Amino acid sequence: MLRSDCVVGDQAHRGPAARSAASVSVVLPAFNEAATIGDVVRGAQQATPNLTEVLVVDDGSGDDTAAVAADAGATVIRHPRNRGKGEALRSGCRAATGGILLFLDADGQDDVAEIPLLLDALQPGVAMAIGSRFAGRLLDGSITTLNRFGNRMLTRVFNGLYGSAISDTQAGFRAVRRDSIDPEALRARAYEIETEMLIHVLRRGGRVVEVPVTRHPRGGGATSFLPMYHGLRILGAMLAGKLSPPPDLQGVS
Repeated sequence: MLRSDCVVGDQAHRGPAARSAASVSVVLPAFNEAATIGDVVRGAQQATPNLTEVLVVDDGSGDDTAAVAADAGATVIRHPRNRGKGEALRSGCRAATGGILLFLDADGQDDVAEIPLLLDALQPGVAMAIGSRFAGRLLDGSITTLNRFGNRMLTRVFNGLYGSAISDTQAGFRAVRRDSIDPEALRARAYEIETEMLIHVLRRGGRVVEVPVTRHPRGGGATSFLPMYHGLRILGAMLAGKLSPPPDLQGVS
């Protein structure tokens, strides 16, 4: 059984006094999110202690995402064409300089005011903190019935395969210690990146905790997530991770 010490609730964080002093890089993958990206960037700047930078990876947007993000104070990395969320996150990880990487969605669904909860959860010995939507609050309109069912099923399969007890394996709102992941070892191109990253941390012996968070309705634009197509890609990533050789354990937190 893999090491998976997943804690939900007050046990997962002990307040600002216990927060890691490591510098934080906020990484925002974005595709046609001009309507929301400015507010998300400004909110992250205000809410993130020990902030080093906010990196927005504009993944081939056809709108003003890059310009709006830059005007809000983010450092923008541009992909000339859409390459997928996995590629965008890897680009952000490579460019980030902070000791902690904080990921959230650019569509306004994650509550930036809850960023400190994830950072508080990164106690010594914790490699990753996940913001669990299912342990927290799903506001009306924040998730479709199909996506909620699919998330639940995929999470059940993941926990069965990896011996874990995680409530939200697909959550994009998460913080991870920089030395607990190797962007060059990740291969996911699309939404399966969260699954692959979690597998990567667990198989290297990293401890994962969860904290309850609030999920809001999308603030604008339209998602590119296709439930059946991307659901199968996520399932494939789970199976591939189970069958692949164990990763290098050097440098695990």
